[in-house]
Amino acid sequence: MIKLPPSTGPRVALALAGLTIPSLRRDEGQTFVEYAMILALIAVAMVAALTFLHDQIDAKYSFIANRIP
Repeated sequence: MIKLPPSTGPRVALALAGLTIPSLRRDEGQTFVEYAMILALIAVAMVAALTFLHDQIDAKYSFIANRIP
């Protein structure tokens, strides 16, 4: 006769009832880290773009400021 682990009975009963045992894995933290990495990449891209375009942005703001009476 095959011996089954003690948790097999409750798992089978829950499966027959259409229920599942909550998993110990947590995906919420993983999703948070992925969003944080995307935001960090966007921030680095913005800093690089603003550094590269600094003179042109400054010229446009100066032009607009001089046009205001």
